[in-house]
Order: sequence, then structure tokens, then C-alpha cells
Amino acid sequence: MIFSSKLIEDAVDQIAGLPGIGKKTALRLVFHLLKQDEKTTVALTDTLLKLRRDIIYCEQCHHISDTKICNICSSIKRDRSLLCVVEDSQDVLAIENTAQYQGLYHVLGGVISPMEGISPSDLHIDSLLKRVPDSEVKEVIFALSPTMEGDTTTFYLTKKLREHGVKISTIARGIPIGSELEYTDEITLGRSIIGRTTYE
Repeated sequence: MIFSSKLIEDAVDQIAGLPGIGKKTALRLVFHLLKQDEKTTVALTDTLLKLRRDIIYCEQCHHISDTKICNICSSIKRDRSLLCVVEDSQDVLAIENTAQYQGLYHVLGGVISPMEGISPSDLHIDSLLKRVPDSEVKEVIFALSPTMEGDTTTFYLTKKLREHGVKISTIARGIPIGSELEYTDEITLGRSIIGRTTYE
């Protein structure tokens, strides 16, 4: 891309660094911002700076929060016997948007991945292992991505948590609604058959 201004080029480079945004989209966003009132751009900049500087993580579950203890952990309406273990805060938001789960969460901050140099000590595993025996938790639900790394992390944590006598479960894995059976991969199809449920 050829730019008439170094300022535009720098702005495009920064915006194009965001996931899912290419150079053309970044250029369109830059020109959009230039057409807006200066107040709009300043408000966006201030909001991003405030986000970066002031965001904190819950001391109990490590979810993104505005306070030391997030609104989920502090809510008296949550079922404290259920603890859902997820990879990151985006997973918490995804589950919350279903409105089907009323328990607590624990955000690991990633999954074990020897290939990427991520070991158990790089994740919020110690706080999970301390949290379970000191709480009302009766069931730990693993809601990690169905990848090799996610399965490795689930297996590792299951071994560690078994000694605490809590029930351990994982979210169901199966065929997405609206998809064709013939296009489903063998592993997903196999897990769907093994994890079949009674038809009611």
C-alpha cells in the first residue's frame, strides 16, 4: 500500500495489528476516524487508554473485572457448588450469554502447551488447586477447547483434583445443530456416539 502520509501509514499499521483486521479494513477505519469530530477520536483514545491502565483481574477467579472481586464471584445468586474452568475471559462471556449456567468460574489464562513453552506454572492452576478444597465446590466442570492442548490440560487437572473428592465433568462435545453428518470429522462423530443422551 502506498500512503500519502506517514501518520496514516502508522495508524493503519497499528489497527491492522488487531486480529481479523487487514490493511484495507484498517485504512477504511482510519479514514472514518478522520471524518469524525475530534471529540469522537479523543473519546475512543481515552477509553482504550483507560481500559489498558485500569483493568484488573478478579483475585478469586482471574476474570476481567473493575473491582478486586468480580460481580460473578461476589453475587449471592450464584451456585457456589459448581465451578467452571475455562481458558480465558472470552469463554466466561460466551457461557454467560447462554444464560444456562449459574455457577462460578475459574480462568486459567491459557492451556498447557509444551510446543509453545506454556507449562502448568504459567497458568492459574495453583490458585485453582487451593480454591477447591477451601470452598463449597462439589463439581468442577472443564469447559476447555477440544484440542490436544485443552485435553492435556483437562487430564492434568483431573489428576490433581481427584484427591479432593469433587465430581469432575466436561462440557458435552458433539455435532453442531444444522450441520450435515457426512461432513462431521470422525473424532467429533465418535465422541457424539459415545456421549449420546437419552431421547425424550
